[in-house]
Amino acid sequence: MFKYLKIDENSRIPKYRQIVDSVINNISNGNLKIDEKIPSINSFSEEFLLSRDTVEKAYQILKDRKIITSIRGKGYYITRTKLIAKVNILFLINKLSAYKMRIYNSFINTIGGNSHTDLHIYHCDNSLFINLIEKNINAYDYYVIMPHFKTDDLKHISYTDEAIKAINMIPKNKLVLMDNNNLDIKGDFIEIYQDFENDIYNALKEGLTKISRYGKMILVYPENAVYPYPRRILHGFRKFCVEHKIDFEVIDEIYDDIILKKGDLFITIEETDLVNLVNQIRDKEFILGVEIGVISYNDTPLKDLLGITVISTDFKAMGETASRMILNKENGKIKNPFNFIDRNSI
Repeated sequence: MFKYLKIDENSRIPKYRQIVDSVINNISNGNLKIDEKIPSINSFSEEFLLSRDTVEKAYQILKDRKIITSIRGKGYYITRTKLIAKVNILFLINKLSAYKMRIYNSFINTIGGNSHTDLHIYHCDNSLFINLIEKNINAYDYYVIMPHFKTDDLKHISYTDEAIKAINMIPKNKLVLMDNNNLDIKGDFIEIYQDFENDIYNALKEGLTKISRYGKMILVYPENAVYPYPRRILHGFRKFCVEHKIDFEVIDEIYDDIILKKGDLFITIEETDLVNLVNQIRDKEFILGVEIGVISYNDTPLKDLLGITVISTDFKAMGETASRMILNKENGKIKNPFNFIDRNSI
């Protein structure tokens, strides 16, 4: 095996990272096969005059990514050869939700069988995100990232300085940014984004004829959600209401004893608020879509089935566009479609 591995003493790339990259490259080109034994940490250290800690760090990264495994009393073996002849993709999303998975499933269905995609969720956590990037740098052909983070007081932010630094470690020809583009990233890469402020503003304008039948609009914007939402949604809503002289209010949740009045039009973001609101409308015997209106943010198949009017990006299109750009080796910035979908709830 040693004849295939190369460690460049003059390179600025850390030695442990060179070991990881060299093993992965030799799996990709077929020099290393599944179940093949690789040298022990001590042998590797002696062969390349490296510290044992350096080699152990590299082997641990390879073990974490299930590329090698250790068998007590026998040594280390190659366990993963999926990298061969495939496009390898790291797919990072900030939370596990129905609509994020629609993007992911659309992406997988379009990218085709000649690819291998690893999905990781970083829960809007800056440290976890950075760790995932650093641990997997140079291991994939593409890095698909949906960047959304949160502060200690659960406010949404598009990036941190540390996250930008981590993203900039990725070669631009391997970078795919999706959903949120409010980042200061330079260069030519793939970007499919939502324009949160103008999207909600323009979608509400689309539905202005129906919206204007209601006396007051109430946006339910969760201030302290575990997975916070961009405040640009709030800005776009306020802009629409002010420009069209519509009375409005912003609340942070649907309370169990919320005051409902005829002529109210609610916009909900979280599923729990939508369910709570619809239940209370029915319990208090208001007519949904006539006396009280409801618009939900982000479409799902269940909302379609229940006839809930939505304002939503096209999640299927986002995944398909990203896949096609990877397959066609294209770069560029594309705004994803965002629509007002009129159903029965207004």
